[in-house]
Order: sequence, then structure tokens, then C-alpha cells
Amino acid sequence: MNTLLRDVRSPGWATAGTTSAIAIFLHGFGSNERDLTGLAPALALTMPWAALRAPIELGNGGAAWFTITTPGSPDPGPVAEATDAIWAWVDAEVGPGIRVVPIGFSQGGLMASQLLRTRPERVLAPVVLGGFVQGAAQPGDPTLAVSRPPMFWGRGADDRVIAEPAIVRTSGFLPHHTSLVARVYPGLAHGINTAEINDVRDFLTTHVGVGAVRA
Repeated sequence: MNTLLRDVRSPGWATAGTTSAIAIFLHGFGSNERDLTGLAPALALTMPWAALRAPIELGNGGAAWFTITTPGSPDPGPVAEATDAIWAWVDAEVGPGIRVVPIGFSQGGLMASQLLRTRPERVLAPVVLGGFVQGAAQPGDPTLAVSRPPMFWGRGADDRVIAEPAIVRTSGFLPHHTSLVARVYPGLAHGINTAEINDVRDFLTTHVGVGAVRA
């Protein structure tokens, strides 16, 4: 991972240097950097955003942040490599005084939590959609246990993709390391619905600011 991750950027990216926060979309396993860009208008984002492509190519246009071994229990090494790749992109493309708002789905949701758990001072109001946290301890965990920053975790009640042990692990970790806003959506499988989008919009408005989301 010696080269920067590929990305798609918002039309307003040129203003990223003058803002206090930017959003980063992190797609799920087998998808690509364009998958979550439709969330930007749905969330009415006005802050600049970028959607990153995961580093592992799967073919047919898809990519992954790490390979799947035991579902819901990824090997820590590849997750750390993917986390480092995202931070390398941030360090190269985002000014040092600008915080990142990671919005990740599924495997990308785990990566959003990784950003918070590795550099908590740089992350603002992370959003995990249909995702989970890994079991390995991370450098920022002691800080998070004290600071308890806001985090959104939404998932479908009928999601059969994320393994139950991962849900149990995440349910135990997040309330003790974040000021968690957790939502479970009846009838939703492994996806994102309108109710969840509305809740994320409200969350971002509250914790990033009215200037980040159009009223």
C-alpha cells in the first residue's frame, strides 16, 4: 500500500481547506468508491466529502478493505494496514487542522470505527451503518473510554450478513467508549433505508453542525 487510495470527491472539494470538517465515505466489501456517493444528497451534506476506494481489488470493479476469514472477526493485521492506508490519504489530502467525519457501510463501517479508535482527536461524529468493531485493542481506546465522543451505529433488525458475535462485541464496546446513538430498524436487512438516512442527517446536524448539512 505505497500509493494513495483512489477517490471520488464532492463538487465543493476545493473549499475543503477552509472548512473545519470533511466527510469520508467508506464502502463495503465488494463495492467501490462510487457506491455511497448517493448518500451525500440524501443526507443533504454541504460540507466537502470524498469517497475512498478500498485497497484490495476483487475484480469486476469491486474492492475490499480486508479479506474475510472468519465472518465478523477479521485478522487485526490486514485491518491495521487498511487503517494506515486511509490515514495516509487523509494526511496527504486533508489539512492538519481539519477533522474527518467517517461514514462507513458494512466493512466500511468497521473502518470508520478504526479511524476513531486510532486517532480519536482527528475524528468527529463517526457513522457506522450495518457495521461492527473489531476485537483487537486499539491505541485510542483508553482516550475514548474517558472522552466518550458521539457516534452513530445503525443496523437492520433482519441483517443476516454481520455475524452475531460481531454485534454482541460491538454492543459491549461502544457504550463504554462513545456517547452512542444506536438505532435498529425493523424490517431492514443488510442495507440502508430512509429512516436511517433521516436519523444520520439529524445526528450530523447535532454533532457536526448546521453548516455541514443543509436545513
